[in-house]
Amino acid sequence: MTLDPGTAAALSRRLAVEQATRRLPSVVAGLVRDGGLVWAGAAGTLNGRSDGPASSADTQYRIGSISKTFVAVEVLRLRDSGLLDLGDTIGAHLPEVPFGQVTIAQLLTHTSGLQAETDGDWWERTEGGSWDQLLASGVGLRFTPGTAHHYSNVGYGVLGELIARLRGVPWRDAVQTGILDPLGMTRTSMRPVPPAAPGLAVHPFADLVHVEPEHDGISMSPAGQIWSTVEDLAVWAGFLAGHTGDVLSAETLTEMLRPVAVNDVPRSAWGGAHALGWQTWNVDGRRYAGHGGSMPGFLANLRVDLETGDGIVLMTNATSGLGTGTSDLLELLREREPVLPSPWHADASQGGALDLVGTWFWGTYAFTLSLAPDGGLSLGEPGQGRGARFRADGDGWVGLEGYYRAEPLIAERDGSGRPVRLVLASFVFTRTPYDPTTEVPGDIDPSGWH
Repeated sequence: MTLDPGTAAALSRRLAVEQATRRLPSVVAGLVRDGGLVWAGAAGTLNGRSDGPASSADTQYRIGSISKTFVAVEVLRLRDSGLLDLGDTIGAHLPEVPFGQVTIAQLLTHTSGLQAETDGDWWERTEGGSWDQLLASGVGLRFTPGTAHHYSNVGYGVLGELIARLRGVPWRDAVQTGILDPLGMTRTSMRPVPPAAPGLAVHPFADLVHVEPEHDGISMSPAGQIWSTVEDLAVWAGFLAGHTGDVLSAETLTEMLRPVAVNDVPRSAWGGAHALGWQTWNVDGRRYAGHGGSMPGFLANLRVDLETGDGIVLMTNATSGLGTGTSDLLELLREREPVLPSPWHADASQGGALDLVGTWFWGTYAFTLSLAPDGGLSLGEPGQGRGARFRADGDGWVGLEGYYRAEPLIAERDGSGRPVRLVLASFVFTRTPYDPTTEVPGDIDPSGWH
């Protein structure tokens, strides 16, 4: 896809405004559609000086906590290989930990109750230690597991050790061979590989910069170690939009993106949550997924619109200062280059379930059942009340969302093959309210409607 020149110019201008008004040494961004990079831009210079070297889509930046999404995907790959279950306690795999009752799912969703940071020196600015040293520093619980969302960098250090223990290689090697290599992300690495941006802090009250330290986090590296480029991180955004190749199944990706733990901020509306390793956002009903990242000297964002698949990656070499550039650039793409709807076509394969469509009654509530373009069913208005979508599953269907998610729906037929009852999670739907010719739980009052 080629963007209109006016769109490209508007995007470049917005990125330049972000760099200038937010006082960022350099900032780079890329927009993704249909799994590919459709625009990339850069503003500022790598060292913050007027005559400094320019950045590009191939310049590495540290992506901070976006690293956690690679860790999470590798954990789900382990699950899909049968080497663990998300309900397993971490003690079943790492018996030495003093918080063995915490589950793998809780670690992924930041509901484990583990402390946010290490007890030792500020790990983001000091050389990391071994796994044994991390445990010896006194890692413990701050909350009862499963009762609250509490972001934990330490929890992802634990998941990194879990990967290493089950794969038999360091977590970074498992991610390299299982994710990066198959996706062709050759400019994504655990330490900077030139050309790479230096990590900088900008003085809050003067136009001065300060070099931030760079080191190997070792046991804490799963929390924020990875470096990447616009071109490579665009591949990861495409992965999040569904272009997973042979790395992960579509079903597992869908599972990973279901919001689990609301990030509850007092006096603020609920708009963000954590899924299995990914952050999710609800902005006026539009759903996004991705992750933010920050390390001393760097800020990064990755966000994908789950409805359209459009995504953005943005990185800067500044400790602080990033504004609304991420959402603004994605919104510019949506407004100026809207995604065209897929054309409608007749589908003869739907004929096999045509006798199910129409009005069904749950008690006195009327629901319209219709055939969906993907071969499934829609009951009522999905997303409203108890409306839901269903996919085919053997001789019946299974719910995809809302109240009926994962619940079975069975169509029962009379001797002539005519559908007379829908049984959904033990609820019975009939063609007329309390149809006297059909069995209804609790029986029908013999006086009927009167």
